[in-house]
Amino acid sequence: MSDAPGPDTRKEEARPRRASPVAGFFTGFFKIRDEPSVVGRAFMAMLCIGGIAALWFYVTRGATAAERIVSPTTIGSPAEVFGSFPSLWFDRALTRNLAVSLWRVLQGFGLAVLVGVPIGILCGAYKRIDAFFAPISIFGRNVPVVALVPLALLWFGTGEAPKIGFLFIACVAFILFDASRAVGDVSSDYLDTAYTLGASRRQALTKVIIPLAMPAIFNSVRLLFGLAFGYIIVAEALDMDSGIGVLIMQSQRRGPREHVYLILLFITVVAFLLDRVLYFVQRRLFAYRYGRS
Repeated sequence: MSDAPGPDTRKEEARPRRASPVAGFFTGFFKIRDEPSVVGRAFMAMLCIGGIAALWFYVTRGATAAERIVSPTTIGSPAEVFGSFPSLWFDRALTRNLAVSLWRVLQGFGLAVLVGVPIGILCGAYKRIDAFFAPISIFGRNVPVVALVPLALLWFGTGEAPKIGFLFIACVAFILFDASRAVGDVSSDYLDTAYTLGASRRQALTKVIIPLAMPAIFNSVRLLFGLAFGYIIVAEALDMDSGIGVLIMQSQRRGPREHVYLILLFITVVAFLLDRVLYFVQRRLFAYRYGRS
């Protein structure tokens, strides 16, 4: 009888072993443009957050200011910062001020969308219109945001108008430019096909160019909304009436300074949640682009 292994045994020996997910994660760690799994991304994100939390705890440990690496007047310990949350929530009306700021953003940014998107579509479709609005677009995208504060006061006076107007002039040029670029990125092959099938210029614009450009336009608007949410801090410095920006500046000047960090964390979470809601809407509106997952 032969001692040689049978054919099934040889096939089993030749079959390659599957690498474990953990091994695959570390194997491709420094592989250029290697895409990690969802679990891998979550792990790296938690590692970053954990590292920041550990550093924060380390530099603020100690019962007195002399024992700490960083003075408590600069940043409190995690226990001190999060322990001040009840006073921020109840005594200083965090949610009411957030609602005021969000309403201002919706008005100013919404007006910028209503103006910037249609003009941007025209600029992307018709190059002469694009040349006409080019100076406005270039100026609006390159002027420092802080320099727009006195301009908003000169143009819109006092009250709510300068805050909404500031957000409008700070965002409209970016929306116009991105909408124009989204239209310009639509391949000419689609236009040629539409003309071959007998479409008019108006039909080519409304039935071909705009539907194909809208996913990119919506995505740009979604990202710029986060930018506008940050601009509101500057806008609310115009009269120190109410809003998240006012809470931050009052906390920085009169205290408690722990509220500055809490408000920033709170704004970040709210902005992230709003972005996820808009992304969900985006995937449902343009399922032909993103699929139905």
